[in-house]
Amino acid sequence: MEEKFNRLIFIPIAAVLFLMIGYQYVCPADSNTCYFRSDEKGLFQRYSSGLELVYTEPEADEDLPSKITSRFNFTERDLDRRVDFNIRGDDVMVFLHIQKTGGTTFGRHLVKNIQLEQPCDCLAGQRKCTCHRPGKAESWLFSRFSTGWSCGLHADWTELTSCVPVVMNKRDKKNTPNGKRNFYYITMLRDPVSRYLSEWKHVQRGATWKTALHMCDGRPPTQDELPACYSGEDWTGVPLPDFMNCPSNLANNRQVRMLADLSLVGCYNMSSMSELERGRVLLASAKSNLRNMAFFGLTEFQRKTQYLFERTFGLRFIRPFTQINSTRAASVGISEKVRWRIEGLNALDMELYEYAKELFLRRYQYNRQRQHQEERLRRRQERQQRQRLHRTYLAELWRLGIGGGGAEEVEEEEVEVKVLEEVATTEDYGSQVVRW
Repeated sequence: MEEKFNRLIFIPIAAVLFLMIGYQYVCPADSNTCYFRSDEKGLFQRYSSGLELVYTEPEADEDLPSKITSRFNFTERDLDRRVDFNIRGDDVMVFLHIQKTGGTTFGRHLVKNIQLEQPCDCLAGQRKCTCHRPGKAESWLFSRFSTGWSCGLHADWTELTSCVPVVMNKRDKKNTPNGKRNFYYITMLRDPVSRYLSEWKHVQRGATWKTALHMCDGRPPTQDELPACYSGEDWTGVPLPDFMNCPSNLANNRQVRMLADLSLVGCYNMSSMSELERGRVLLASAKSNLRNMAFFGLTEFQRKTQYLFERTFGLRFIRPFTQINSTRAASVGISEKVRWRIEGLNALDMELYEYAKELFLRRYQYNRQRQHQEERLRRRQERQQRQRLHRTYLAELWRLGIGGGGAEEVEEEEVEVKVLEEVATTEDYGSQVVRW
């Protein structure tokens, strides 16, 4: 009787121990295989290639609108941007840096804030970092802070696409034909009015970018094709009306011009077609190039930019991006009439930015939905795995509990050994899943 009573007591105790062991194997104290959302930030943690990712969801002021107004027809291919970036192979990331779009900050993130097996080597006092592939003296990044202005100061899409393959093959001492290497272009865009005012303030302080090459179809523009807006060394102190009144000011529609294929409109030769037709071709080209780029971000959405970059390339940033709204452009007070004038001067950029913003937010929405689906699938698989282990344990417990013969100590030992074997096997499997 006492033996039967002890056996009945042993079964619930063993079940409780099993649940505790099972929980520890699924959610060990020193791992992030369990995902929990805090009430404040919604902090997600996971492991990738042995490196920890901490991604904080966007703050309240960056929340996605419940319904995005749709003006453009985007396909799933346009929204699903996943790049199998082979940093050990020949793949190259090319950053197209448009002036006053937050490109300097983003460029620093690329060289100083990405978790890499071999991080970029950034020495104090030097502007450029060495970003080599693991085990190779070859660069995986083409940007201002890695390779410098190798294709010219703030080179645009037209310049980069013809220059980068040649420069990178020469730097890496390769003779790879065009089309045999993957060049993944990325860029940042900004609200056109804010960007225009920021450029004006920058020029007002003495910036000129006059060493930019503006190469197109193998040659720079002539003085007649691109006349200067000022005489002298720079345009220091220029008032906003004078800045807006220069018809050859490259600040006008800069984002469209730098993203379009200028060879389609005769480069800087304004007489090759009408202004209306030229604008239509440039805008269509800029939209196409932007849509087909590996990635682009928006200055106004730093956290979403970080999230989409990480989802696109499978690379992780160490520190979260910071949204800074107190810029010089934000401090400039302008009348509604002046704003309309700036929007008119940048009509192509306004249309491009509206297109880019909808595409960007739809990509973010699409990726968040995909991430939630992946999380649900992972949790379902883990639940099924726990259920299988639980059924196996109960079956073995039932078999030993009702079987005849054998001392109680032997039965308990067999149960314990069986459970430990199951747990050890599952732990090994779970660790492999994390590594994969």
